Amino acid sequence: MSASGGISLPFTAIGAECLSSTGTSSLRSPASPPPVTQRSITRDSAEMADIDNKDQPEMDPADMEDVEDVEEEETGEDENSKARQLTVQMMQNPQILAALQERLDGLSGSPSGYMESLPKVVKRRVNALKNLQVKCAHIEAKFYEEVHELERKYAALYQPLFDKRSDIVKAAYEPTDEECEWKADEEEELTDEMKEKAKLEEEKKDEEKEDPKGIPEFWSTVFKNVDLLSDMLQEHDEPILKHLQDIKVKFSVLEQPMSFTLEFLFEPNDFFTNTLLTKTYKMRSEPDENDPFSFDGPEIMCCTGCTIDWTKGKNVTLKTIKKKQKHKGRGTVRTVTKTVPNDSFFNFFTPPEVPESGELDEDSEAVLAADFEIGHFIRERIVPRAVLYFTGEAIEDDDDDYDEEGEEADDEEGEEEADEENDPDYDPKDAVPPAECKQQ
Repeated sequence: MSASGGISLPFTAIGAECLSSTGTSSLRSPASPPPVTQRSITRDSAEMADIDNKDQPEMDPADMEDVEDVEEEETGEDENSKARQLTVQMMQNPQILAALQERLDGLSGSPSGYMESLPKVVKRRVNALKNLQVKCAHIEAKFYEEVHELERKYAALYQPLFDKRSDIVKAAYEPTDEECEWKADEEEELTDEMKEKAKLEEEKKDEEKEDPKGIPEFWSTVFKNVDLLSDMLQEHDEPILKHLQDIKVKFSVLEQPMSFTLEFLFEPNDFFTNTLLTKTYKMRSEPDENDPFSFDGPEIMCCTGCTIDWTKGKNVTLKTIKKKQKHKGRGTVRTVTKTVPNDSFFNFFTPPEVPESGELDEDSEAVLAADFEIGHFIRERIVPRAVLYFTGEAIEDDDDDYDEEGEEADDEEGEEEADEENDPDYDPKDAVPPAECKQQ
């Protein structure tokens, strides 16, 4: 949460880089045996060495010094290898990671002491730069306000197309043959005879099946195809979402506080009497006076849902449980029925309330942050590109983006391995296997 009480999406990442390479060489497990040295050989081995050395010429003292140096280096490498393995084990321990994160959180934002060491005249100039930065933040805020106005302007241009999409989905409009023509990029050229045969087969299949109206379960399929939304869906939500006919985005009008509203339009159904459910997000694009440098674009200040008028016995956001209670004195048992909250997508319309102070507990803050992420995703991706999420094409594009990043990472690892193999001093025996490959 920002100083002004707005919600920003939390992100924490802990990597193995958190441990300094200079500090790991001295780590040793208390249960680990002392490193093996030349003195730990057995008497039998010593006798065998004496027998072998009878035929060998005496070594020069300088050669003996070289041997001792090599032994010390090998011992040092052995200790380093153990230290690296111990470090890997430590990084797999959640308690150690939590303690490390707590320590890093305490260090973040702490002054380095450099500013205090600067001359007074330099500090004055740095303060001037900070004042310039504050002015930049206010200009950036105006930029986002104009972006919001552009979104509002172009939303009006998109809306007739989205309305026609809705009419096709709910069977209020049947598109013409010309509107239905579509040729995939990789579709092979077919002869007229093959086209005619394929057309007859499709007509035969259509005759066997009942003629569906519009595009059945369009929006529920979109939701199930998107991980961010499917995680919210429960089995008891799916019959209700089959009645969802359209989702619209409405932006705040000119000279009103920045906000947008998601409108979910339903056909009449047996679950609730509403035909429209709404969710409004109120934002602010203005630097906080107490912390102007934290400004990073519009932030959500609060969001409000709506009341769902559930039909009796159809409220999927609540469930009834029965508990048995035993009387302490008489020992009799009675059954108590309680109504408790139930997981459901429709909890999306009853977000946590933000108090006037703007302070939230961690759970409520996490819920609101996730809520804003979902609302923003529906506004930016789902509504404008619904058909591509219905067919799965938009999801494939998202997966391709992640695959490309993974391939780049693999290439970098390959280059590092190649560099090690080209190193004349590189010994594969010294390599430490990845943590995920080690058997516990």
